[in-house]
Amino acid sequence: PQSANRCLFHDDDTFKILIATDVHLGYLEKDAIRGNDSYNTLDEILKYAKTNQVDFILLGGDLFHENKPSRRCLHNCITKLRKYCMGDTPVHFNILSDQTVNFNTTQFPWVNYQDENLNISIPVFSIHGNHDDPTGAEGLCALDLLVASGLVNHFGHSQSMERIQISPILMQKGNSKLALYGLGSIPDERLYRMFVNNQVTMLRPKEDQEEWFNLFTIHQNRSKHGPTNYIPEQFLDDFLDLVVWGHEHECLIAPTRNEQQLFYVTQPGSSVATSLSPGEATKKHIGLLRVKGRKMNLQKIPLKTVRQFFIQDVVLASYKDRFTPDTPQVTKKVEELCYAKVEDMLDEAERERLGCPLTPEKPLIRLRVDYSGGFETFNTSRFSQKFVDRVANPKDIIHFLRRREQKEDIKGLEQTKVLKTTAVEGLRVEDLVKKYFEETEKTVQLSLLTEQGMGKAIQEFVDKDERDAIQELINYQLEKTQRHLQVRGVTTEHDIDEEAMNRAKAHRLERGDEPSRADLSSEFADVAMDSNEESEALPPLTRGRGRGRGRGGRGQGGRGRGRGECGSAAESQVQLLVFFTVVRSQQSTEEHCS
Repeated sequence: PQSANRCLFHDDDTFKILIATDVHLGYLEKDAIRGNDSYNTLDEILKYAKTNQVDFILLGGDLFHENKPSRRCLHNCITKLRKYCMGDTPVHFNILSDQTVNFNTTQFPWVNYQDENLNISIPVFSIHGNHDDPTGAEGLCALDLLVASGLVNHFGHSQSMERIQISPILMQKGNSKLALYGLGSIPDERLYRMFVNNQVTMLRPKEDQEEWFNLFTIHQNRSKHGPTNYIPEQFLDDFLDLVVWGHEHECLIAPTRNEQQLFYVTQPGSSVATSLSPGEATKKHIGLLRVKGRKMNLQKIPLKTVRQFFIQDVVLASYKDRFTPDTPQVTKKVEELCYAKVEDMLDEAERERLGCPLTPEKPLIRLRVDYSGGFETFNTSRFSQKFVDRVANPKDIIHFLRRREQKEDIKGLEQTKVLKTTAVEGLRVEDLVKKYFEETEKTVQLSLLTEQGMGKAIQEFVDKDERDAIQELINYQLEKTQRHLQVRGVTTEHDIDEEAMNRAKAHRLERGDEPSRADLSSEFADVAMDSNEESEALPPLTRGRGRGRGRGGRGQGGRGRGRGECGSAAESQVQLLVFFTVVRSQQSTEEHCS
């Protein structure tokens, strides 16, 4: 039935689209064993596209693993795109929409196959992901380098932080019409808030709306990681026909129907395993999408060059018939059990690899050992030595985790024992910053800068290698404070002293503090430094770093945190010194201008 169904899509009216997401080119490129995995898989994807003569390739973000890929990585990518996507084979579809709107981030705002200086046989359309998103003063990403070289068409880049309008690329092949929508990665919390506030609009063709097949590509959290740290499917417009969901690495490529919005969702998953988690163990696929009129067919294509990955969980407490924590030489018996489990996974990998010469020889193996209940860990380095020549990840085969009983009082009911895993994987930089300032003493908590703003800046510094991120954050806050002082007419040191004391006195009376406890640091508590989208737009240098600054980061009682406590005088002195510097710079600037 599947092949018979596909026969209906073999004519001049059928779009053939190769779909892939999260290629993560350059992942572990310095690893002696796994360094070429992402390059080999990209080669397989592009080769399949050329062999099957697809109309175009659609990438759902994270083509690169690093925000600033290495020269080797860029060279590999450009070489392969030139090898498979350039040529004299004609392209059989036309673009009807305004390309200056579709490709608004380049000096060449037209699709690459229509460039008279290029020979493109397979156009590549791609949105950016969270790994290769635009950064820096110019707001450029690695994809823009490929755009400038004429190899990729980057679309779905929204430059506004207040309102998003998604304009589709309108394509026509024969009698079939395809509207391709795309939205590059945006911080989930911000995009969630924009959807809730009706600040995201998807434009539609004015004529013959019912004749268009509407395809949308998005790169966000699909599974819920927090109250607003994901994008619910019901947020998307119900006129869509198919949503290609990037960012999630688990391969769920078979289209699933959203019964509320009545569209289908396909989640191709990553092309390379970037973490040793259960979701990555699912077999990797890409998709060949055929669209004719309003009908579609998605054929899943297994990737043969992907390194095998097997993962198992072992709970030692469930092997009571073999050993307990009090059993003599129990650690040795546990190690023998783990050894047998790893051998079983290696045997399974060998059976599956037979007849697949493109599959790498050494598989990825992960054994997660729950040693709760009084068991002890063993030496993982010594254990790994037994498999150093047989697995691709000998240093992290074993992952120990322990669950401890934690008592929690739930709404006044009797205390219930809750199991909580102590091992945490994938903790984000901003989470670490927030945790640090939550656990530190109040005297050294942030006042002018918020945890959220500092977290974003540090994330840019660490993940994106933006060396000026923290300095830009501080400069932005100083500029905002300077404007605040100008509006209030506070221009001298005497004005600052007088108003600070008045405001401090008012806050003490409001809180009921003793009159002798000065609180100068709360003077500028109402300087707008919040993370709300309603705040004024940021200067270009602070893209992605200026939103989280203020009320939201300081909590509901932001004016009381770290103020009026022991040691707040030192903090106040530092803040006043900053404000004196700002005022003096104002005065010197005015004198210079006059």
